[in-house]
Amino acid sequence: MKLKNYIIICIVLLTNSLAFAQYGAQKKADNLFNKFSFVNAAEVYHQLIEKDFNANYATRQLADSYAYMRNPDSAVVYYKKAVTQENIPVDYYYNYAQALRGVKKYKESRVWMKRFKKAGGEIDEAKFLKDSDFINSIYNAKQQYFLTDVPFNSKYSDFGAYQHNGNIYFASAKDEGVSTKHIYGWNKEPFLDIYVTEKNANDSIVNHKSKLKGDINSIYHEGPLTISKDGKTMYFSRNDFNKKVLGKDNNGVTHLKIYKASLIDGLWTNIEALSFNSNSYSNGHPALNSDNTKLYFSSDMPGSIGGSDIYYVDINNDGTFGTPQNLGAVVNTDKNEMFPFVNSENALFFASDGHPGLGLLDIFGTITDKNNSIVSVLNLGVPVNSRKDDFSFFMNDDGLSGYFASNRNGGVGSDDIYAYDKVPQLKIEGTITDAITNAPVPNATVSLLDANGKEIAVIETDKDGYYDINIDRDADYYVKVNKDNYIENTTPVTSKGIERSATSITANFVLNQDKKEVIPITELYPIYFDFNKFDIRRDGTVELDRIVNLMMNTYPNMVIKIESHTDSRGTHEYNDVLSKERANATYKYLIKYGVDASRITEYDGFGERKLTNDCDGSINCTEDQHQLNRRTQFIVVKME
Repeated sequence: MKLKNYIIICIVLLTNSLAFAQYGAQKKADNLFNKFSFVNAAEVYHQLIEKDFNANYATRQLADSYAYMRNPDSAVVYYKKAVTQENIPVDYYYNYAQALRGVKKYKESRVWMKRFKKAGGEIDEAKFLKDSDFINSIYNAKQQYFLTDVPFNSKYSDFGAYQHNGNIYFASAKDEGVSTKHIYGWNKEPFLDIYVTEKNANDSIVNHKSKLKGDINSIYHEGPLTISKDGKTMYFSRNDFNKKVLGKDNNGVTHLKIYKASLIDGLWTNIEALSFNSNSYSNGHPALNSDNTKLYFSSDMPGSIGGSDIYYVDINNDGTFGTPQNLGAVVNTDKNEMFPFVNSENALFFASDGHPGLGLLDIFGTITDKNNSIVSVLNLGVPVNSRKDDFSFFMNDDGLSGYFASNRNGGVGSDDIYAYDKVPQLKIEGTITDAITNAPVPNATVSLLDANGKEIAVIETDKDGYYDINIDRDADYYVKVNKDNYIENTTPVTSKGIERSATSITANFVLNQDKKEVIPITELYPIYFDFNKFDIRRDGTVELDRIVNLMMNTYPNMVIKIESHTDSRGTHEYNDVLSKERANATYKYLIKYGVDASRITEYDGFGERKLTNDCDGSINCTEDQHQLNRRTQFIVVKME
């Protein structure tokens, strides 16, 4: 028997760990997807489909992943499965049609495009891209990003926002609060300096006092920048100016260089020019990869394909640098590529006026293959890109938010910083508790069902009775909860009408014990009142709601009586009246929410006659001690 029990326990533990592993895998896949790591995301979505865990969702995500990897053959296979799903978002009709164009099945593509239009989709025929660019058509079929203004833009140029450890660093020509300004002759604005502000600062005023402390800012241009993981090293762009000497080439032109600074006692100092800089061409816009072993930058050095190209250089263990490497023709064109950024999954983003775009500089993301080689670029579309210059893209580690800059119409200054966010994945979450003890119920089985009752995903609650499962927006579901010795509980849940910024829907469950397993109870928990009041407090409603549930569902024959009390302050006569008011308020609450009046034999007040402690006025008591006496108690008269 011991061996049998041990085997059963092992099976249960294994089942639990697999359920959590599958849900953890879905979270991982979504995170990879949002960070443009589509190859790795696709592998995890395949696993979820094989395990039949939220398979419809994983199928749609997998189809999109293949489309973004510019693999229309595989995308078509999974879009074909996706469009057969009930209540499928109509965007997938459009995506399927575009993927069919990618494999040159034009007749079938037109069928699905018509279906998309019939379902209410809008198509701008004039904006259709070429077959080779079907990836951009699919990516931009729906709005991927939403924009908000930042409070620290000025009437001058602001760009290069970079978030690190709760601070936002950026380059700006604002120089507000300074009486003497150094003016750049090219655009008649002050020279750029690097500023820093707290991300969640209540004070949105950013002026000369917000300039980066230390030796980075000079009388010439600085910015943008990148910071090492440990926060101790900064790489930044600056005009060729160091140790009060302005460098120039043979034609008298001053170029950009990349510099390195160290954080010492809260100040950025020890400024060093990097070894691969030159007086005859520009290096700028540094960006570190995720493990700080490579530095990406923009340069017009000899051998560049266009005006400026994206390069990278290896950072050796001893801090020295290798030989700069051009990223090649997939990224670089015969025009300008600049402002690289590398996110936590090593996906590269950059600005270009050479790739097909909406205006001047547009922002692009890169797509890699299994060998991490860049095989394609993807225009991030509206509203990140516009008909003007859009550049200096940054993405936070969540893959859902960040910043970029643009000189588009409607801004505050010449260049402005914009914050963006993507619609986050929505989840349903909650806690399962015991109806009698109010304690969390661990290892309860939570099943997510679609509107037709088909099981989508199954997970078990953790030690705190908590669960969460990713769901689609604008959809109807059922959530079913099971646990041995408890009565099954199922409730409908909808994500329709949920705000775009919402990340979760809460669905808590109270499980009633199976009556065959119930241990009879003789007394319920008291509720407490504020001094000199008989209003039901919010914490009191929790216990009262539990009593209502017990009496209406778990114990349909239970009968109780209500006894209310006061502390010793005030006259006996006044306290008798106050306690009766408390008993009456309690009684009315239970009746209002469904308890039959016949099941409450009496409700009465006893003033200060039944104190729970020695606080009868003869000794000094704390407010907490007095609070214990201001109560209503529930006495179980009978259970059956």
